[in-house]
Parts: sequence; C-alpha cells; structure tokens
Amino acid sequence: MDTLSCIATRHSTRNFKPDMVPDELLHQVIEAGRLAPSGKHMNQNHFLVVRKPEVLERLTNLVREEFAKMEVTPENEANFGGAIKRSKKGDYVFRYNAPVLIIVANKASYGNNMADASCAMENMMLAANALDLGSCWINQLRWLNENPVLLSYLRELGMAEDERVYASLSLGYSALPDGLPNRRILDVTGNPVTYVD
Repeated sequence: MDTLSCIATRHSTRNFKPDMVPDELLHQVIEAGRLAPSGKHMNQNHFLVVRKPEVLERLTNLVREEFAKMEVTPENEANFGGAIKRSKKGDYVFRYNAPVLIIVANKASYGNNMADASCAMENMMLAANALDLGSCWINQLRWLNENPVLLSYLRELGMAEDERVYASLSLGYSALPDGLPNRRILDVTGNPVTYVD
C-alpha cells in the first residue's frame, strides 16, 4: 500500500477480535512510533505496551470507576461527558476490548510532549493500517492524566514519576468478517484550506 492510500483509507476501529497481535507486527507498529519526529530530537516518548489481560481489565475498571466519580459539566461535556455518563451505567470499556493498548507517556514539563506523542500515534495508526491491523486513538488516560489513582497504577506498570500520558492506542484485528480494518474512503468535510500566494 502506498503512503497516500494508507492515509486515505485509515479509519478508527472500535470493535476488535480477541486474537493477539503477533509479536512481529506489534514490534513494527511500535517501531513506527519510535521513528516519529520529535522536537529537538529529544526522543523521550515512553511506550508502555499492555497485553496482559489482567492489566487491561484493571485499567478498564479504574478508568470506569474514576469517571463514575465525576459529574458532567459544561466544561467537560464535549470532551469526556460521554465517558462519565457511560461509566455511571457501569459497562464502559474505554479501549473497545482491543487485545493491545499502547500508552504513550512523556515528560510533563516538556513543551512538545503532546506534539511528540501525536506524531508517534499517527505513525503507529498508519503502520497498523498497512499491516492489516485495526487501531483507535484513545484519549481517556490523557483526560485522567492527573488522577492520583490512575497515576499510581501507571507508575506500577513502569511510567516514571515525572511522566504523564498524552495518548494511547487500541490495537488488534478488526471484528469485521474479514478481520481487516474498514478502509472505505470518505469525503472530507470541514478542514478548510486557505492558500496565501
């Protein structure tokens, strides 16, 4: 698949098969993230790759519990109001049951932390599409990146004291009958372009 086709056909997967991603493919996706541009070539994204079912379940439960403690407000409704509402119902699974969750952390004090994480995420999503894997950008851990309960557990998993989560990626095989990601090409609406000649 050429690069522009890979970009045009990449779409989020929100329904995954339970099948584990083979190590070879997983390593290629992670390496694509590690090769992403980084401000001043700092290269300090920290990739926490979670495959252990018990850890994925614990993260799912913690996210649900912490969102359920919150109330929807005008300030958070557009961003994570839906997560709060679904968590209060008790069945919210923020990672769409993907067998792999790649958490991208970076230094909280670093001015390009979000930019560097975003570049890594795009590289990994494109690599996943090229490798016939489904992926979905997950924001919930970033929305909770100052939550003491989540911070404590993420530190148990290896995140450094001075790091925070800036993005995470659900990864696996699409639950579509052929197991491939949805690759239909959609017309782009919005995203205006202004040329200044």
